[in-house]
Amino acid sequence: MAAPAILIHTRGLTTSTVALGKRNFRKFLLYGKRGHRQFKEQMKREPHAAMAREYDRGVRPVGLSDGKNFQIIPEMIPELIVPDLEGFKLKPYVSYRVPNVVQSEFTPQDLFYAVYSQKIAEDFKNNKLGENSNPLEPSEEESLTAEEAKKKVLSLGSDIYQR
Repeated sequence: MAAPAILIHTRGLTTSTVALGKRNFRKFLLYGKRGHRQFKEQMKREPHAAMAREYDRGVRPVGLSDGKNFQIIPEMIPELIVPDLEGFKLKPYVSYRVPNVVQSEFTPQDLFYAVYSQKIAEDFKNNKLGENSNPLEPSEEESLTAEEAKKKVLSLGSDIYQR
């Protein structure tokens, strides 16, 4: 019969100068939060769909790539439209003390009154209305057919580029 082996775990304590309160920082990889050099090089060689979003740092692409060639698409380039504020008298902030403004819904009838009511009133005063109250001298918007008006509304950039 063999005697049972008794294994005693002991913990050693050293007081040498090498381990005196110092840490081996070579074990801890310190790199920026956007990835280390090896990760970025790997992303350039083998971009994966999920990882590529992390590597572009949140910048939207301005074109398409087929692997070899990169084609810039002008519609994908962001355009900042900044108004000219020269002579603008309001301050660039809104105070928290401003009371809440309650405004009713802007209906098609309100739009009609805002755009056409003044022209119709002037035509009526100057007797420039013909049969069935049609204007004798219609403006550009009044002379459009329904199809032309719909095409103009649906055209690209119709809300940005006005005459």
